[in-house]
Amino acid sequence: MLNRRNFIVRSVLTGLGFSLAPGSLRAFSLNPGLTVRTNGPVVVSTWRHGLQANEAAWEILGQDGNALDAVEAGVRVCEADPENLSVGYGGLPDRDGHVTLDACIMDEKGNAGSVCFLENIRHPVSVARLIMENTPHVMLAGGGALQFAVSNGFTEENLLTDKARKIWEAWRSEEKYKPVPNIENHDTIGMLALDANGNLSGACTTSGMAFKMHGRVGDSPIIGAGLFVDNEVGAAVATGQGELMMKTLGSFLVVEMMRGGMDPVDACQVAVKRIVDKVKDLENAQVGYLALDKQGRMGSFSLRKGFDYAIQNAQGKRLIDSAHYVSG
Repeated sequence: MLNRRNFIVRSVLTGLGFSLAPGSLRAFSLNPGLTVRTNGPVVVSTWRHGLQANEAAWEILGQDGNALDAVEAGVRVCEADPENLSVGYGGLPDRDGHVTLDACIMDEKGNAGSVCFLENIRHPVSVARLIMENTPHVMLAGGGALQFAVSNGFTEENLLTDKARKIWEAWRSEEKYKPVPNIENHDTIGMLALDANGNLSGACTTSGMAFKMHGRVGDSPIIGAGLFVDNEVGAAVATGQGELMMKTLGSFLVVEMMRGGMDPVDACQVAVKRIVDKVKDLENAQVGYLALDKQGRMGSFSLRKGFDYAIQNAQGKRLIDSAHYVSG
């Protein structure tokens, strides 16, 4: 039986052209675990900043453009936003004051491109796509990635904004080194799209954990950890403390669970549970997965309350709270 809250959620989503898969309302969290279904092209992305990113992606998808172009255009919005403290230009620096960026992209053919520990380039996702399309490699790092970007026409610039610098300087006054994990509403932008031809693509980009050690790389540029796309099955992206996803290859796991017949919410829950079962200290950690399958079903699951994701299709856009394990 549906309670009043779940009836309202179901009604709103139906009004946007979405339907809920049977049995998808669950009791394991304070928020209903929703598996959402849509017909036709759709784009989904992590966090509230995904709403603006989705608009740029939808300009392409809504005109029957391909999913790869859509996800690149979408996440570039966040990469260029100086108010976004965890992605691209304006991202918080590492402990030495350097803004270092990680990103990856995958297309419907299983091709992938990635950059990590990249400095001074505003759009690492576009560098990642160029690596995918113009080189025999998947990943370039640090100075080599920068050299590749500049040689292909990307312009170097200082990515440390005054706002980010002031936050870093205040943090630096602390006596003990301690990075700052992201808990809610400020993290990686991960995006998945299904286009009119039924093809999937995904992208992921971040400036990583605030005040990390210089040289630290998280899950976002790691294929199978931060992002995985299999056009026969579905796609998944991760957000949160990257070390946890790297140890469990969570995005790959989500897609494999969907390959075995799980809906996206259940598949994401399995990936979070894998971390819960294997890691003892999760007090200050947040982990979330977002998945989209070949049939247009989508859903998410996170470790704790606070993770949300954005959807846009021909009927409109919506921000949805993720199902989660704990409320704190």
